[in-house]
Amino acid sequence: MQISAEWLHTPASNAVMNALFQAGKKAYFVGGCVRNHLLDAPVADLDVSTDALPHETVKIMQNAGLKTVPTGIDHGTITVVSDGTPYEITTFRRDIKTDGRRAVVAFSTDIIDDARRRDFTMNALYTDKEGVIADPLNGLPDLLARRVRFIESAEQRIAEDYLRILRFFRFHAWYGDPAAGLDTDGLAACATSVSGIETLSKERIGAEMRKLLAAPDPAPALSAMGQTGALMRVLPGANPETLAPLIHLELAAGIAPCWQRRLAALGGENPMQNLRLSKTDTRHLDAVQRLITKGCSPAEAGYRYGKQVAIDAALVLAASLSTPVPVSTFAEIERGVAAVFPIKAKDLQPRYSGQALGNALKKLESRWIASGLRAQRYQLLD
Repeated sequence: MQISAEWLHTPASNAVMNALFQAGKKAYFVGGCVRNHLLDAPVADLDVSTDALPHETVKIMQNAGLKTVPTGIDHGTITVVSDGTPYEITTFRRDIKTDGRRAVVAFSTDIIDDARRRDFTMNALYTDKEGVIADPLNGLPDLLARRVRFIESAEQRIAEDYLRILRFFRFHAWYGDPAAGLDTDGLAACATSVSGIETLSKERIGAEMRKLLAAPDPAPALSAMGQTGALMRVLPGANPETLAPLIHLELAAGIAPCWQRRLAALGGENPMQNLRLSKTDTRHLDAVQRLITKGCSPAEAGYRYGKQVAIDAALVLAASLSTPVPVSTFAEIERGVAAVFPIKAKDLQPRYSGQALGNALKKLESRWIASGLRAQRYQLLD
């Protein structure tokens, strides 16, 4: 099988691949760029596998006039910048020792060794500079069937890196066939290995969960994740039942996916700590929860919290109640976002000053909000 992709034949790609080829080295694009092209999905990262050793790669690229950065040279990875585009070039490797978080690797000249240390069959697809596919582990049928399947032994792949449990669910959410469901062998291996999640850093867990929640429809994957016990290990108290109604409401309203909104629907204990969320994301989640608990009008929500928080709260609340979002909700949120409290401090001076001035402004703002943000300046000052 041969592919033709724009990223494969750019001058930048040609410079990298030709440099290795002319030095007598094997070189293949691998992983996400090949997988996504075959699935007609956007291609972001360009990764290259080669039999050139790291120091050889550096020399070859420098001789070709390309910039090199030793981003992971101890593990065989060199970043090469060609015409402004970064390429991660990694020597063929095989695992010598793993502990579930990191691996000790040895360099190899065999593409099969390199393929076997990857996680899923759909990620062990390679293409040379002409676009000819190399499929050493017969992963192409799985990819075309949108079947996320571990390479060889699922238990062994997971034991090499327990983050692969979360990646299994994330990859199904993004690339799997919803009608076929998740691979049963993979599910069983995840269920028997969930205790290994506790060895992972919160940063790695949080990064995977954000990617999973950003998928077009993560509900089936998160439901399966809950059944295996993996979700409880990641975010105790989380409940995926609200996600399917939320996805339905998003689609009906034409609103783009938002991982923070999905996380608010998912719930769970202390997501800031368990998923290492930023302060900004934590404030967003807290604001959504306050709005849901407080139960104010959409216009007031838009005025007080802004468009995104107000929309998220309205969708999550409706999903939790299994009710549609009222048709006027989004227009009212927009009206609240655009509204401006018509009273200024100078309107109350010199009659009020200091704390009394602040209290008077708050009282008038409350009257204005109670009017549906419609009371005019003269009405409030009368």
